[in-house]
Amino acid sequence: MVSMVIGFVGVKWLKLPAWVTPAITFNNTTSLPLLLTQSLESTGILEKILQDGESTSDAISRAQSYFLVCSVVSNCLTFALGPKLLGEAEEDSDDEGDEEGQGKPNGQPNGDANHHYHDGNCNSGDCQQEEPEETTSLLPERVNQAQSQTGTMTHNTAHNILHMHNIHPSQLTDTTKTVWSTLYSFFNAPLIGALIGLLIGLVPALHTAFFADSSEGGIFTAWLTASLKNAGELFVSLQVIVVGVKLSSSLRKMKRGSVHAGRTPWSAVAFVFAIRYIFWALVSIPIIYGLAKNTKLLDADGILWFTMMLMPLGPPAMSLIPMADVSGKDERIKMAVAKLLTGMYAASPALAFAVVAALRSCQKVLES
Repeated sequence: MVSMVIGFVGVKWLKLPAWVTPAITFNNTTSLPLLLTQSLESTGILEKILQDGESTSDAISRAQSYFLVCSVVSNCLTFALGPKLLGEAEEDSDDEGDEEGQGKPNGQPNGDANHHYHDGNCNSGDCQQEEPEETTSLLPERVNQAQSQTGTMTHNTAHNILHMHNIHPSQLTDTTKTVWSTLYSFFNAPLIGALIGLLIGLVPALHTAFFADSSEGGIFTAWLTASLKNAGELFVSLQVIVVGVKLSSSLRKMKRGSVHAGRTPWSAVAFVFAIRYIFWALVSIPIIYGLAKNTKLLDADGILWFTMMLMPLGPPAMSLIPMADVSGKDERIKMAVAKLLTGMYAASPALAFAVVAALRSCQKVLES
């Protein structure tokens, strides 16, 4: 929330592009921390903050669990609030000149939700006439129809509930509609995945079936859990490839003259770098150090302190690119965000100073 306020201030007072707000608000809480912990395991520098009798591999596994718990919360907020914050970036494209959504009627941007909705319910002949794009569904037509029917059924159920209480949708205030829309946006894929994981992890029978050895009743471990784990580990590097492909595609389109270059001001890059790499390092490390040394709010766990110090740090989340795609933003905005992410990840070695400071702080608390 603090990052979001800082982003709003930067956009309003410093006249920065609106996409600076989500870039500052949502940092990479998944791929970069996981890669960092894997690197630290090979260096052995975490040995001084381990618990008694704990191996480095166990500590790294626990650190990754802490980062993933943080990632669940962060991703839920990212996909709930991110599209709304990124939506304000449409104003930037208007200022830059050309009409949004070149080639689309009425200035409709590429990947519009209505177009995506139509693709999922078109007949075979109609679908063949339309050129596939990023939002074209890859699922069978029967699945798309079931999805459409589920959405219609949900809408009708909500309408009937309002009708039973003699409430017409038009009678709802704008505030009520905004609150309902915001709450509904939190029911997204990361939250659903977290709830499924919580169910499997806390129900003993399911936990055994999914995670125990095959000889001990783990009927899903060998063929399902292992496959999902392998797919999840691919996610760490796959995000980097996606951003690279998006940047390359945008540059090629710019050279062909089909789109104009997305404007990425140096002031915006410097502002995002200052907040994501410097400001939060100067805030999070002293706060966690003070809590660990002077209070009992945190467990006596150096790995926990270390991960909490690093959680607010790092470059913007790579999910900004798929968010821009899903929201149907102008190609110039996608390119500007891709160039920003490229610069921020090129500057990621600057995290080394924060990593060393966090390690020394945790070591100091344990020695005191």
